[in-house]
Amino acid sequence: MAATLLMFASCFWSASVLLGLSAACRFVFLAVPIGWFAEQMGSSAGWFFGSYTYTSVLGPALGNVPLVIPLMWFSLCFIGLVLANLALWQQPVDTSRAWPRVIFGVLVAAMFVTAFDLGADPYFVFVLKAWIMEKTDGGWFGETVQGFVGWMFIGSVILILFRAMSMRLVAPPFSRHTVWATRIPLLLYASALVFQVCLEHPIEIRTIAIFAMGLPLLIAFNAYRQWAREVQLKDRQ
Repeated sequence: MAATLLMFASCFWSASVLLGLSAACRFVFLAVPIGWFAEQMGSSAGWFFGSYTYTSVLGPALGNVPLVIPLMWFSLCFIGLVLANLALWQQPVDTSRAWPRVIFGVLVAAMFVTAFDLGADPYFVFVLKAWIMEKTDGGWFGETVQGFVGWMFIGSVILILFRAMSMRLVAPPFSRHTVWATRIPLLLYASALVFQVCLEHPIEIRTIAIFAMGLPLLIAFNAYRQWAREVQLKDRQ
């Protein structure tokens, strides 16, 4: 729970620097209620992710959903968006207003989020026992494949709504804060990768995580280095 709160705070600060405080708040006010609604309907009616029941492991809940879960939806969607922008456009904030480009970026970001979930969900089920799947022999290490379709769908909904409401985004001015705000999503995704490789269960997930999360992380990191070098040169001119 503490790790989730720290991740949320870090992502909110990063978003406020890269997107602006108003856009960061808008992102939170979209992701948190949509994430809560999706999880509430999933845990009560089997929508989106399959039928499951949360335990008390993750702390206080609103309805059926632990409060930290909607916060994770914001954090992970923001991380996915920054990594996708870096990987595709070599910049942390995509200011394009062209819808084909926006939709493509959203789909890639949602895939990066789902790549994290491929390893995270089995850990939450088997080790933390944060929720109980009704279909325990699901198609993915105790999870149902439906769950990952749900992650992709809900992540895409959150991101496309945010982009639709934030078409006037501008690139942030280069500064030490901007550099660190761009590093934070990379560092959080990298720490999640290290965690999954070292501690994931079942053990097969460790190998999968290297490729599922490692490839987008390396591509985004290389793009970050190019972006930082270019904007630093422009700033000196």
